[in-house]
Amino acid sequence: MQEKLYFYYTNDLHSNFANWPQVAGYLKEQKERILERNESCWLVDIGDHVDRVDPIAEAFMGKANVRLMNDVGYDLATLGNNEGITMAHEDLHQLYDEAAFQVVCANLHSLTGDDPGWLQPFVHTQSAGGVRIGVVGLTAPFNAFYELLDWHVSDPLKTLEKRVRQLKEEVDIIVLLSHLGLTEDQEIARRIDDVDVIIGGHTHHLLRTGETINNTVITAAGKHCTFAGEVILTWDHTKQEIVKKEAYTSDVSHLPKDMETVQTLGALSDKADTLLEQPIAHLEKSLEVKWFQHTELMERLTTVLKEWTNADTALLNAGVLLDQLPAGDVTSKDIHRICPHPINPCMVELYGDELMEVVRVSLTKDLTELKLKGFGFRGEVIGKMIFSGLDVETVTREDGNEYVESVRFQGEKLDPDKIYTVATADTFTFGRLLPEVAKSEVKRYFLPEFLRDLLAHTLRRYFGT
Repeated sequence: MQEKLYFYYTNDLHSNFANWPQVAGYLKEQKERILERNESCWLVDIGDHVDRVDPIAEAFMGKANVRLMNDVGYDLATLGNNEGITMAHEDLHQLYDEAAFQVVCANLHSLTGDDPGWLQPFVHTQSAGGVRIGVVGLTAPFNAFYELLDWHVSDPLKTLEKRVRQLKEEVDIIVLLSHLGLTEDQEIARRIDDVDVIIGGHTHHLLRTGETINNTVITAAGKHCTFAGEVILTWDHTKQEIVKKEAYTSDVSHLPKDMETVQTLGALSDKADTLLEQPIAHLEKSLEVKWFQHTELMERLTTVLKEWTNADTALLNAGVLLDQLPAGDVTSKDIHRICPHPINPCMVELYGDELMEVVRVSLTKDLTELKLKGFGFRGEVIGKMIFSGLDVETVTREDGNEYVESVRFQGEKLDPDKIYTVATADTFTFGRLLPEVAKSEVKRYFLPEFLRDLLAHTLRRYFGT
C-alpha cells in the first residue's frame, strides 16, 4: 500500500498582504480537499512572515500576522530573521503565545533565562496511515544582531547533525524547515544524508519544481507569496520507504480572494491606524524631503544619528525618508509611512583613507541613483548622502557627476592612518554598496532602535512644539 503526504508552504511574505487573501484561499482549499479524502496534509511557513514595513505588523508587533496564520489553519512554522531581530526581546518572547500552530526552531536560544514556551527544536507528527515524521526548524545565525537582543543562534549545521542523529531513530521521514538560504540548503543536502526534504526561504529563491541533491529534495517559493509551494511524498508501507518525492510551486496571485481574510485585513488595518495615531510632535511648518538634495530634516536626522551612537561622524542616505511631512500633528503612523524600513543605526571604525573612499563612492550617481531592493531598505532609491561631522567640498563636472575635492574633520584633512568612528544605516554593512563599511572589522549595531525611532526623536527635538 502507498500513501501520499502533502505539505503546502509559504516563505518570506514580509507582511506584503496584497496576495494574502489569495494565499489564504488556496491553502484552505488544498487542506480541505486533502483531508476530505482522509489523507494527510500540513500547512507550513518558513519565516519572515512578519515584517514591520507594514502598519499592521508595526501596530501589533507581529501578533496580527500570527492571527492571520491561525485563521488559515497553519500547522507548523519556523522563524526568519525578520521575526528574530526586528523587535525587542520581550516582543519576540511573546510573539507566538496565541499561535494555534507549532513553532519549531532548533538553533534559537534565549540568553535571559527560559526559552519561550512555544519554541520547540523539533516536532513529531504522524500521517493518517501511521508514517512518523520529524520536523526540524533552523534560522540564519545573525548573532551580531541577536545577541544585542539577548538571543543566541547556534551553528545550523552542527545543530542539525545532532537533531538528525536523534530523530532518525524515532521517525520514518525527516523534514527541515530552513530559513538559511539556498546555498546553505544545498550544503546541508550534500553533507547530511538523512534529511528527506528541505523547505527553504530567506534568499527569496524560487524553485518551480524543486532541486534534488543526494536524494534530498530542496524547494522554496520566492517572496511575498506570489507563489505557494507544495511537496508530495509517496510512502510505500510494504517497502517502508519513500518511493517518490515531488515539489511544485503555484502562482496564486490570480486566484480568487478569500473574503473572510479580506474582511479580517480590513479590520486589522483600521485598528492599526487607531493604534498608530498617537502624536509624536506638532509642526508649525511642513518639512521637505528630497532624495537628491540637502534638506533641513535630513541634516538634523544625520546629526542625531551621530550623537545617538557617539560617533565622530555620520553619513545617511536621503532616500531613507520617503515623503515630506505637512504642518500639524505628526503621528506614529506618519513616521512609519515615511520611514518604514527595518534598519538599525550602526557604527563602524574606518581609517582615514577608507573614510575618504566611502565619501567619494557615496556621492557617485551609481550609488545615489541605485534602486535598491533588500538589506532592510524599503524605499525607491539610495539618494544623496548627507554627512555630519565632516566638511565635504565637491565640484560637479561636465559629465554631471559630483567629485570630492576635500574632506575635513574638525577643520583638518582626514589623516589616512587615523581611525574614525562612523555612524550610518546598517544597510551599508551588508553586500558591496560601500565595501569599506561592509568589511570594517569593528561594527556596533544599536538594537532594537530603528531609524524611525531616531526620526521621532529628531522631530521632537528640533521641530516640535
